[in-house]
Amino acid sequence: MLQAGLLLSLAAALIFGVYLFVYKHSFAGLPSTVYVAAIEITGLCWYAGIAAVTWPAGKPLVPADFGTKPALVLLGVCGAIAAANLVSIRAFKLGDVSYVAPLNKLAPAFVLPVEVALLAIRPDPIQVLGLCLAVVAIYVANYEGGGLLVPFRRAARYRPAQLALAGAVMFALSDVGVRALLSRTGLTPQAVALASFAGVAVAAIPLAAQRVVWDDLRVVLPGITALSGFFAVAIHLKTVAFSLADASVVSPIVNTQAVVAVLLGGVLLREEGLARRLAAAVLAVGGVALIAIG
Repeated sequence: MLQAGLLLSLAAALIFGVYLFVYKHSFAGLPSTVYVAAIEITGLCWYAGIAAVTWPAGKPLVPADFGTKPALVLLGVCGAIAAANLVSIRAFKLGDVSYVAPLNKLAPAFVLPVEVALLAIRPDPIQVLGLCLAVVAIYVANYEGGGLLVPFRRAARYRPAQLALAGAVMFALSDVGVRALLSRTGLTPQAVALASFAGVAVAAIPLAAQRVVWDDLRVVLPGITALSGFFAVAIHLKTVAFSLADASVVSPIVNTQAVVAVLLGGVLLREEGLARRLAAAVLAVGGVALIAIG
């Protein structure tokens, strides 16, 4: 079970990394809300087919004992996923993919401070080291010379950095919520993924309606539809992985997509600072891994 979860997580990471590159290369000209609405609606159509083919035999769409509390958790998870996707795509639209990816994929690193602050958990030394590496990753990604604190000031003021880190927080909350739903309720991974697609679409449609230019959308819609098929596959692999292994194991592996995105952005889009941003991505993934195994 664990090995299967690891393999699925790695496959999802590779697909997500390519997905981020293709978005930046081909669709970043669209308003981010319009893109999110389009990718989620078409992705929902793709995923409905995936769910129909892979649905576990005898499992209902909603368990008979599914009460108010699990429903509220599911609603909160969908809200967190919607917020994460909207702010993250906006970050990738405004900034280089090789800059945004290392920051946006620090999601698991934000779980530890929340647990320390709210649950009075005492972190292991190795987890503290991992958190320090995550902070160093933010520093390296923003380093362009100058004083010692300049990179942190840039991260605090630079809009793509703000959005990328906000998205990471939302992704962290959603990852923990998805694992809780899959381990403590009778929901299938397919049901959770369907709910997340629908939730993000519902959140994005009203925002997109204010920005959409239909002639522009029609031109790129076939490409978005094709890309959403790959996106749906990655979501399925990730969600099934969460049902097979702990979030602390799956999330760091899935977030190695940052390395894939940095390499593609730096090499194929010729974004500046490839070596520095690749170092930031490696530090981010390494820090998250240490937090997970601590």
